[in-house]
Amino acid sequence: MDDQPSLSAALAGSSAVFAMTNFWEKGSAEVEVAQGKGIADAAVAVGAEIIIWSSLPNVTEMSNGKISGAKHCDSKAEVEAYIRTLPIKSAFFIPAGYMQMMTHMFKPKLNDEDELVFTVTWSGYCPLIDITDTGKFIVPILLSPDKYHGKRFTAATAYYLPADLVEVWKKVTGKEIKLSQASLEAWGQSLPPELLSVLKDSAGLVDEYQYFGPRGQEDLNWTLAQMDDPPTTWEKFVEANEPWF
Repeated sequence: MDDQPSLSAALAGSSAVFAMTNFWEKGSAEVEVAQGKGIADAAVAVGAEIIIWSSLPNVTEMSNGKISGAKHCDSKAEVEAYIRTLPIKSAFFIPAGYMQMMTHMFKPKLNDEDELVFTVTWSGYCPLIDITDTGKFIVPILLSPDKYHGKRFTAATAYYLPADLVEVWKKVTGKEIKLSQASLEAWGQSLPPELLSVLKDSAGLVDEYQYFGPRGQEDLNWTLAQMDDPPTTWEKFVEANEPWF
């Protein structure tokens, strides 16, 4: 995605472009912004009707500067702002935290007493999405590009407390699971230092701003009302990913 001529060649003949970049591949906001802008420029150059950009909230603005290190969010928001200036229809897919993270990164683990423990670093409501539902959110935009030009689709199934997740795990698996709170430093000891640094700089995004900000629930309600195919619930996701333990 760093080669502009290859982007134009790849997008040639497209009427719609869905674009998503991976901040964690290089760990660089500058690289992600350049890649995102490059894709958008290529979409314009080939005459695509619409670009759908996978964006995220601008956390620095949303928090009035209180959280200024969420580079993986702000970089996507910067590309979104750029796309809005281009002569092309656009819409924006804003995904929540992935349910898939619960299958590895946050999966309950056995402690020294052989108890299953779900250890989290947040205590408030967090929106979650089964990321394989992405197409369900994109279909309405593709069917009505004029209607959704400039709109943001807040993509989640619902907001969940950590305790909500535990209760569903217990119901589906029949296992007893304990909930535990840990500091980010303690929980993230095994993470790459650069990833832990970004997460530390993003602390408070869930507990203070519920990830999507103060309008998150309202925006999610609007998004869900546009969809014909409802997104996967946490319970259905847990059932579909058995066995867990």
